[in-house]
Amino acid sequence: MATVDQHRVLRTSIPGPRSIELHARKAAAVSAGVSTGLPVYVERAGGGILVDVDGNQLIDFGSGIAVTTVGNAAPRVVERVRRQVEDFTHTCFMVTPYAEYLELCEALNALTPGEHEKRSALFNSGAEAVENAIKVARHHTGRQAVVAFDHAYHGRTNLTMALTAKSMPYKHRFGPFAGEVYRAPMSYPFRWPGGPADCAKESFDVFAAHVHAQVGEDNVAAVILEPIQGEGGFIVPAPGFVAQLREWCSEHGILLVADEVQTGFCRTGDWFASEHEQVVPDLVTTAKGMGGGLPIAGVTGRADVMDSVHSGGLGGTFGGNPVACAAALGAIETMREEDLCARARAVEALFLPRLQALAARFPQIGDIRGRGAMLAVELVRGAGDLTPDPVLTAAVGRTCHAQGLVTLTCGTYGNVFRFLPPLAADDDLLREGLDVFEAAFEAVCAATPA
Repeated sequence: MATVDQHRVLRTSIPGPRSIELHARKAAAVSAGVSTGLPVYVERAGGGILVDVDGNQLIDFGSGIAVTTVGNAAPRVVERVRRQVEDFTHTCFMVTPYAEYLELCEALNALTPGEHEKRSALFNSGAEAVENAIKVARHHTGRQAVVAFDHAYHGRTNLTMALTAKSMPYKHRFGPFAGEVYRAPMSYPFRWPGGPADCAKESFDVFAAHVHAQVGEDNVAAVILEPIQGEGGFIVPAPGFVAQLREWCSEHGILLVADEVQTGFCRTGDWFASEHEQVVPDLVTTAKGMGGGLPIAGVTGRADVMDSVHSGGLGGTFGGNPVACAAALGAIETMREEDLCARARAVEALFLPRLQALAARFPQIGDIRGRGAMLAVELVRGAGDLTPDPVLTAAVGRTCHAQGLVTLTCGTYGNVFRFLPPLAADDDLLREGLDVFEAAFEAVCAATPA
């Protein structure tokens, strides 16, 4: 298996001529509704490097949106997939089952928070996992209402669009959406009106009063929360908020669903972000980094909850495809053997001082937040002005792209840089990527009128 040299190499402008040619073909063949953040066409990848069709080697700070946590074409993933493809590619678990599905469910039951007895079911995407978690919660409780949060992102299906907060581009003119979904204020320390010090208690009190008045606790089947919000801006709830939420859900017979699609599988320095505050959810949804690059997702939860669904109520033709299961087992093996939780914490230790030093020089960096290798900076107008600055964010992103650094933005206001490097990337490559980011930030700020 060929390895990819872990260095940034710019042989052409970004995008190069072959990528430009392919992008013209995209315009003629692919729906305009499918966007592309950086139109370079990749032909190989490994570690923290993407190699495009023009021979450029780009540093990857996005991991395909937190998917290639173990790196692209990770050896254990490749070997398990190769063996599985040679054996068989599909039977449908609901028709004639296979051991790989069982092995992955056993792994999820063991790895997710809590020592209680668990069951799992496998699906194809994070949105599909979330939708099935809500189905399970409604079936088990006999209730219909679901509470999600401001700035949440849970997917693009009809139900998960209802759970997702941001309109453009995810919901605009796609309604009507699924009913009995309610939205509550999020614990957002940087933008909490009373300031971060009292955010945990105040935001929980606001949440509880909001649900009591507008929904009624006895009507709520589930509260769904990303332990660190993803697309909404890598918002880390104030310490103690999630624990209060857990206690409140238990008090009212409400299931707590942790959407760990982006935060799961070592990304935040623990196997799951819920572990940071020792919170044990009733249901956990997983996808992204679990599959090592192949599409697979899961719902894992209390055995009594998961087993309450009637036979045939959960499933799907491709859910838990054997090749995707093999990839996930290879990814989990890699995470264990290489201790990628520790690696994520090391990435945080490398990034934070650099980002903090940059923030000390530029008041446009209003907040630095996240955990492990899931970090972000929120950009604002300047000192004393917390107005989001999506224009500056976009300009820095374009400059990074031109210099061969793949970066992602996010946030309800489009003003947050998120850093999601593969945990397979070495320190030298990460430092070079940070050099590029810092230089881009400095250049854009210098060219922007005060």
